[in-house]
Amino acid sequence: MKRSGWKVIVSCEHGGNQVPPTYQQLFLRQEQLLASHRGYDAGALPLAEAIAGQLGAPLFFSEQTRLLVDLNRSLGHTNLFGEQLKNTERQVKDTILNEYYLPYRNAVRDAVAAQVALNVQVVHLSIHSFTPVFDGQQRLSDVGLLYDPARYQEKSLCRRWRKELLLSRLLTVRFNWPYRGIADGLVRSLRREFAEEQYLGIEVEINQGLLQGNGRFPEPVCQAVVSSLERLLVTQHKAA
Repeated sequence: MKRSGWKVIVSCEHGGNQVPPTYQQLFLRQEQLLASHRGYDAGALPLAEAIAGQLGAPLFFSEQTRLLVDLNRSLGHTNLFGEQLKNTERQVKDTILNEYYLPYRNAVRDAVAAQVALNVQVVHLSIHSFTPVFDGQQRLSDVGLLYDPARYQEKSLCRRWRKELLLSRLLTVRFNWPYRGIADGLVRSLRREFAEEQYLGIEVEINQGLLQGNGRFPEPVCQAVVSSLERLLVTQHKAA
């Protein structure tokens, strides 16, 4: 059965570096770490808000630090919890999962399932940012579009999106960089549950080197991302 177009869903798993009052004792004198790329993805949430707002797409986000629990890691992953929780009791970790991790993951999953049930193909954009220097190596590209190479439609979508992004002449774009498109994450878990005809999961990585002093990406950069998506959606709707 042919799907009746796309439904965009936007998420931002690392949108902030807040520590809930209950757990602040675990993060005493950790302000520098919380403010670093290990604490959250700087600039990612404002960009996700801009995309969702312009496209009229639902937005799922978290402003809790990824050091409490990483919403973009699978249960059992080595880095699911930050090192600050290394020696905490299992009960505490289970409480964190029930309060923050499971509600978020289930909300995104249920939103996808609801659209699939309506015979709509979901395009899930998971918005992240990355540090421009990692392990002493400078990362020179501006945008990474991460997809599963085994999924033809994800690959095709990213190739078309890259062409649209390059029209701005502001951004350089690479595929499956600075991370692999099939690395552990929320997107990968949803790919396992939903067929390609139902779900396309794309992780978007933006270089934090582009950030302004206010912790946001410049308006021309945000507009280049949003307008390229709008053109992509128009093309898709005409083809549907």
